[in-house]
Amino acid sequence: MNRNRNLKSSFSLIRMLGLALVLVPFLDLNAEELNDDLQWFKGNLHTHTLWSDGNDFPEMAAKWYVDHGYNFLALTDHNILSEGEKWVKYSLVESRGGKDVLKKYLEAYGDDWVVTRGEPGTDSHEIRLKTLEQFRPTVEKTGQFLMIQAEEISDRSQGKPIHMNATNLATVISPVGGETPRQAMENNLRAVQQQARRIGKPIMLHLNHPNFGYAVTAEDIAAVVQERFFEVYNGHPGVNQLGDDTHVSIERMWDIANTLRLSQLNGEVLYGVATDDTHNYHGRGGSRMGRGWVMVRASDLSPESLINAMNRGDFYSSSGVTLESTSFNKKKGVLSVKVKPEEGVNYRIEFIGTRVKYDRTVKPRKDKDGNDLAVTRQYSADVGATLKTVEGPSASYKVAGDEIYVRAVVHSDKPHVDASFAGQVQQAWTQPVVITK
Repeated sequence: MNRNRNLKSSFSLIRMLGLALVLVPFLDLNAEELNDDLQWFKGNLHTHTLWSDGNDFPEMAAKWYVDHGYNFLALTDHNILSEGEKWVKYSLVESRGGKDVLKKYLEAYGDDWVVTRGEPGTDSHEIRLKTLEQFRPTVEKTGQFLMIQAEEISDRSQGKPIHMNATNLATVISPVGGETPRQAMENNLRAVQQQARRIGKPIMLHLNHPNFGYAVTAEDIAAVVQERFFEVYNGHPGVNQLGDDTHVSIERMWDIANTLRLSQLNGEVLYGVATDDTHNYHGRGGSRMGRGWVMVRASDLSPESLINAMNRGDFYSSSGVTLESTSFNKKKGVLSVKVKPEEGVNYRIEFIGTRVKYDRTVKPRKDKDGNDLAVTRQYSADVGATLKTVEGPSASYKVAGDEIYVRAVVHSDKPHVDASFAGQVQQAWTQPVVITK
């Protein structure tokens, strides 16, 4: 009871502070029939380069995504945009990426493009990083590939990492901080909203890897009701995707947060994105390219069109499975999913949701001495229950009308091509459709 009261109080506080989204009004176009004027665009919204803690040059990172069929990319280096003058020591570049990094760079772009200073082989040998505006023309192509300016706002609260990606920024946003993880999330959200108002353009903010450092609980995510996006899958092997005996998995957090938001807090639905969180481009462990992405159904390849589509839930997330279609027919009350199947691969489609009359039993998790732990609490199996399972590449779910929300997850039996955790198979996640709020 006290926990619920605290969640409601946090929601009320946010409303009092006037944190209404200024980006795009919520329109559930994911709940409509397919529109022939829309098309699918593939992108990654979490990427690092030598501008912060990545191990390759920004244009080389972008080139990889161009060469592998992506349509858009956001470079999200920590607390910095790819602008201004920045030099990096060659010794640092080599220590991160290996001895062939500069050779690969020169082969791709040539001597006239690469700017160095100092004596090779000495500590004075440095390379100047290209800005986004300098290299954008080398990778962008109208209607085919787009770079979106972005930043990973890397904050801390109570010693825990609170990281949020802001996509389509005009200027860098410094971390605002907060006494608690929730306050840090709220404060950084407010800073993003203020910039969106100032520039008159949509900015998408999403919460990164909540289990990284076990920094954020499902209740935290639920309470910050104006935060509309979080990473349901992050390709970094150190983000505790599956949780452990004390901490729930990321996907379980998604269902708990949406159940609390929609049944108790009168909040908006939370959408899930999949990302690479790329740091490593040269096969040296860590977080690599091509592990997770979003497929956005939009009218054109522009930041505004992509963000508007995602804000209305018109996208799905994937770690390998491609969907031919996903739609919700409001009149018939049917959620449909169709996979673009690969030969020899088997699929299982689960429809996940919480019903209005779910068991609301909640228990704290305790340490060995019987003290409550500051982690996501234990909820009944009714929260995020499997409502229907279908074997095969296509399935539909007819709503009964007593569901709070329904989403679909597609499991294949094909191992991930570059797994970030043991036993990983390729999957896809549709966005939740709100049935009863």
